[in-house]
Amino acid sequence: MSKKEKKQSNAQAKRIGVFICDCGSNIAGHLDCPEVTRYAATLPGVVYAKENLYTCSEAGIGEIMNGIKENDLNRVVVASCSPRTHQPLFCSSCAQAGLNPYLFEMANIRDQCSWVHMGNKEGGTEKAKDLVRMAVAKAAFLEPQQEIEADLTPRVIVLGGGVAGLSAVETLADMGLDVVLVEQAPELGGFLNRIDRLPSGEKASDRLSALVESVRSKSNVKIYLNAEAKTVGGYIGNYEIGVRQADGSIVDELVGCIAVATGALPLVPQGLYGYDGKKVITQAELEERFIEGKFDSQRVVMIQCVGARSEERKYCSRICCQTAVKNAQFIKQRNPDAHVHILYRDMQMYGTGKEKMLWDARGEGVRFDVYDPEQPPEVNDGEVRFFQVLTGDTETIPCDLVVLSTPLIPREDAPDLSKLLRVPIDRNHFFMEAHAKLRPLDFATDGIFVCGSARYPANVEEAISQGLGVASRIGTILFKDKLVTSAIVAEINPDTCVGCQGCMEMCPYDAIQYLPEKRICEVNRILCKGCGCCAATCPSQSAMLKGYKPQQLLSQIRAVC
Repeated sequence: MSKKEKKQSNAQAKRIGVFICDCGSNIAGHLDCPEVTRYAATLPGVVYAKENLYTCSEAGIGEIMNGIKENDLNRVVVASCSPRTHQPLFCSSCAQAGLNPYLFEMANIRDQCSWVHMGNKEGGTEKAKDLVRMAVAKAAFLEPQQEIEADLTPRVIVLGGGVAGLSAVETLADMGLDVVLVEQAPELGGFLNRIDRLPSGEKASDRLSALVESVRSKSNVKIYLNAEAKTVGGYIGNYEIGVRQADGSIVDELVGCIAVATGALPLVPQGLYGYDGKKVITQAELEERFIEGKFDSQRVVMIQCVGARSEERKYCSRICCQTAVKNAQFIKQRNPDAHVHILYRDMQMYGTGKEKMLWDARGEGVRFDVYDPEQPPEVNDGEVRFFQVLTGDTETIPCDLVVLSTPLIPREDAPDLSKLLRVPIDRNHFFMEAHAKLRPLDFATDGIFVCGSARYPANVEEAISQGLGVASRIGTILFKDKLVTSAIVAEINPDTCVGCQGCMEMCPYDAIQYLPEKRICEVNRILCKGCGCCAATCPSQSAMLKGYKPQQLLSQIRAVC
């Protein structure tokens, strides 16, 4: 047989390579990996099986690439940890070795096997064999795919002109991208306009004015004030946003990505602790008195967790404690003889810098006492009474000002914007990222990002950092010549589709449209995320998900039966 004939024969025959990962002791400590490797070598179509200490390491990746080249592999199976975190790495390794990356299959023998069967090595090993056998069976029917390409618009729209949005705009503009900034208020700066000083002692207005001036000086930044996004269409790389201006007119802006930086607002504690905006105020109103030079109180009591960590709002606003400590320090620094008392449930001073603030405040004479949320403090005219948990006594603190630390809450229009952009919000109406650890600034909808307190209460430094992070994430998309997305998307057979539109009702990404002239449905491959809802719903079996076709899935089922 000639070399060319041998190559053609190998291309038609299934030559599967299986790589079993020890994952250090995560897998090998609970499963018999050598036995699983020996078993894998006996499976139909498998011509090479190898055990690795860490398959995701440089040496492990080298083993995959060498195995493909030296054994003429045309399918690869890796049995290791979570495909969610490691499949892209292994697919790219296959591509580097000249194998179509969609001819790769992964078996999760860590999360779904070794970690859940730690006390049963023999049973866990048998289950690992089942998982590997299923993966090999599916791999035999995998088909090469071509990744999807689309044009990109190298332009960004940022919704929200607070410190997070301004930080993102400044960075994006410096990167050379055209940026559209949309702010609902008549001025830029957001909530930072109401803050007197930062924990560093720097005037917030100084930091903000420098940032605003920098953004306004950029020739590639267009700013809309008293404006908001009213319509959104398109998809990653090509979004069309309708911006309503102050006069009611709509301007269409074509952009490649969207950044949500709409921020949050402090809760106004109506009906709590005798709040009246005069003798009982919020931390935000205290900041405003500092700015206006109208603060003259000698005895101040601050009460934490007002309106937060309750039945109505179960979350902790994170930044209230550091705000109270910062303001208490400022009062003591201006007037060392002033009496400042903070009543708290738990002090959330995360990070070494914030922890130092707390200890410095104690050293400056700020008094801290724990109160019982079951017996909250009582505010009367000129005094605050609270139950001292440690001593069991009820104490009375004379005061001429009570300051309530209230949480940041989402803007009222957050649910409307969520529906407009088709991105999720949590039960508190903060915008919800795709994954708290793996994609903390991304939405599940590609091309849309979130930063600052729109995502969750954040201090100034965190908001700036997240703005920089969003700019970086957008740069990874818009600095490419083409948008390249996964080929694992749905497809609808036009010859068998009856146009019932059931798939359209099930699609969570609005990726399917009905073509009335043809009376069939069609998938927008850029919008499709490969969830498979349409394929599971289609009564005529016209909708199928690439990489998960019936033949491929049934082969796995037969392998385990």
